[in-house]
Amino acid sequence: MEQVFAPWRIEWVERETGSEFDDCVFCELPDREPHREYYHLADSENAYVLLNNYPYNPGHALIVPREHTGEYRDLDEQSLLEKERLVQRTIDAMDEALGPDGYNVGYNLGSTAAGGSIGDHLHAHVVPRWEGDTNFMPTISDTKVIVEAVLDTYDRLHEAFRSQDGTHSGNTETAIVVDEP
Repeated sequence: MEQVFAPWRIEWVERETGSEFDDCVFCELPDREPHREYYHLADSENAYVLLNNYPYNPGHALIVPREHTGEYRDLDEQSLLEKERLVQRTIDAMDEALGPDGYNVGYNLGSTAAGGSIGDHLHAHVVPRWEGDTNFMPTISDTKVIVEAVLDTYDRLHEAFRSQDGTHSGNTETAIVVDEP
């Protein structure tokens, strides 16, 4: 039997079971601090960016409107515009910090049949892709190898967001604030 060593996964194995969130994780998460601990990267008035806890690839980000809805058509025009502008900014930050060859950008709308695990709060996925990032592991072994710890990716993307025009941040523990979407 082959072995894959992933010592950072011990945090997941030893975690307390049950959710630390009372209601909707996407509604409560922006208020949790320190932001870095929750992978909360960037904020605007009506949306925010965070890294996925269970990434398909390093840098897998979620862009979440603050409005609690699972229905894409319910978003008001300003929320929709800010969320999509944050998708653009996220791609810009990933270009600078990670240099991927391409992206998958999309939504899982509706129930879990659409592929998502949180259907009642809309969010966009931005997944950076590299040539050859799919190999025999997921194809043969049903195993995905993530080559960088999420907090290391967070630090790289945080700095890339910080370097963008129209942003500011107090420190590395807080999300970058986007003044102009």
